[in-house]
Amino acid sequence: MRINFLTILLAGAIGAIVLICVFFVANRPQLITIDADIPENFPVSGFAHDTFENLLHEYIDAEGKVDFDRWHQHLAHRELLDSYLAAVGSFSPATTPERFPGKSDELAYWMYGYNGYVIKSVLDHWPIKSVTDVKAPIEAVTGLGFFYRQRFYFGGTPLSLYTVENEQIRKAFHDPRIHFVLYCASGSCPVLRPELPTGEELETFLQEATIAFISDPGNVRVDHDKKQIVLSAIFDMYRSDFTRELTRRGLPAESGVVGYIARVAPESLQAELNSAAEYELKFLDYDWAIAETK
Repeated sequence: MRINFLTILLAGAIGAIVLICVFFVANRPQLITIDADIPENFPVSGFAHDTFENLLHEYIDAEGKVDFDRWHQHLAHRELLDSYLAAVGSFSPATTPERFPGKSDELAYWMYGYNGYVIKSVLDHWPIKSVTDVKAPIEAVTGLGFFYRQRFYFGGTPLSLYTVENEQIRKAFHDPRIHFVLYCASGSCPVLRPELPTGEELETFLQEATIAFISDPGNVRVDHDKKQIVLSAIFDMYRSDFTRELTRRGLPAESGVVGYIARVAPESLQAELNSAAEYELKFLDYDWAIAETK
């Protein structure tokens, strides 16, 4: 019986190894290349986002939703997006630091480059109903094909969207407000803003994006009938980022995401949250449907 047990155990281990190997081989990185030159008159110093900014002004509506269908039909504008991303792929704070004189310039590069590649991937796969439709051969986790498997060039280095968000942005800057700017083309992610400021203007941009997100009842609301504080799934997914910010500012982390929201919310929302201190906390399910103009 001992031999049989060891044989079964060994066979199981070998089977598990084979499955793991199959998973990683099938889901090997998919490198996305840009067949375009950088924008004409791109500056020899600094990093210009105006090409991308002009496109956003063209295709974002008043609600911050993207007209993917019209953009997809306009080949010249898809090529303009590629030219901007060619610059993202050629320069970065890691490879050409002289182009990014301040931390705000670095953060702007990573956020806008991330958003640009999200839009490109949606356009490349259009029409799709959700970014989760871009699947890996073995889609073991929601979003594996879109956020993990695809690799995009940033300063000559191929990176997944997951790596850019978590390593280049979250870990490097420790600013939870980035979650109100990073765009995933989905119903639950923050809306896109067409202005792409850099330098000192980025601080105001982050503040405005934060207030806009938490002031939207679809993201933060108090339901007095059910005695619930209803929050976007983003506050649950990145809870540690928000509580860490409270600690950094010398505030009690025990107040959690509601404490963070109350700190940055308009006075009327602050008062409503304070009146609901004993309410149940409810996080909404994440809506992965494409957020597009109708």
